[in-house]
Amino acid sequence: MTIEWMLLIVIAIIGFIVQARLQSVFTKYSRVPMENGLTGREVAEKMLRDNGIYDVQVISTRGHLTDHYNPANKTINLSESVYASNSIAAAAVAAHETGHALQDACEYAPLKLRSALVPVISFSSQWSFILILLGIIMINTMPAIFWLGIATIALSAVFAIVTLPVEFNASNRAMQWLEASGTLHGEHLQQARTALSWAARTYVVAALSAIATLLYYLGFARRE
Repeated sequence: MTIEWMLLIVIAIIGFIVQARLQSVFTKYSRVPMENGLTGREVAEKMLRDNGIYDVQVISTRGHLTDHYNPANKTINLSESVYASNSIAAAAVAAHETGHALQDACEYAPLKLRSALVPVISFSSQWSFILILLGIIMINTMPAIFWLGIATIALSAVFAIVTLPVEFNASNRAMQWLEASGTLHGEHLQQARTALSWAARTYVVAALSAIATLLYYLGFARRE
């Protein structure tokens, strides 16, 4: 077993632990109601107004932890369990996604870069496995195919790395507003911080996994 393969296994185990802990934290704080009774939708709308943003719409989307901000149509998409919930977890998630809207409004460079990479990553992710598989089969006759596959994996690693400052900055903006606006305070504020910190760890694991995958295939090419 190679070092690269062992690294992938270790990161996969860490990822499982982090994801399990994230689910546990969000489940726990989804049962803790906010003192002011604001729902996730109301938190997002208030944060937008407080920051002078009026061209972003807050809408509901299906699924669990499917929350995201779409800069293309300027919508904050909150999952059903966040949109209408008045829990601490819902407030944290809503404020985090609104943090992305604030980034968009001030043209935060890492967000602009990530948005620009999205169509490229969507295309490369569809072809990376096929290119790698064909490349392995034809490694001795057409090695360029394998290296093209590695290039698509490298793009995914770059995207995962660029995502880190975007997500951490959005959480920082969320926490600053939640505290400054008095929306959360004391123990509830700390609970929101804990929830967002575990969510951020999933992006760190994703970046490490992407880098480890790239190293694995680079090691494979070196051995061949």
